[in-house]
Amino acid sequence: QVQLVESGGGLVQAGGSLRLSCAASGRTGSSYVMGWFRQAPGKEREFVTSITWNGVNRYYADSVKGRFTISRDNAKSTVYLQMNSLKPEDTAVYYCAFASQVARPYDYWGQGTQVTVSS
Repeated sequence: QVQLVESGGGLVQAGGSLRLSCAASGRTGSSYVMGWFRQAPGKEREFVTSITWNGVNRYYADSVKGRFTISRDNAKSTVYLQMNSLKPEDTAVYYCAFASQVARPYDYWGQGTQVTVSS
């Protein structure tokens, strides 16, 4: 079992920044992939970004490229999402996700943290 605990959401004005954190605990192994997804009201959950265990491979949705940065601290089993130049359309519940290996489905999810961007 893996547990994911997110933090860092909140309310920010358009153009502002927020940093989300997701701490993993339990039987994570050493080659896991972590990602962020988001779900806006009335919309399906969508992929935002992901990072491999060594931090070498990072993937971003087109909508956040150049504004969001994912990083990880393996010593702390924590992944971060730095969100800059936030837009009202970034408003959503953000979920952290865990996959035990590359190309495996995300098996564990965090509880979600609300990000609200006001115009």
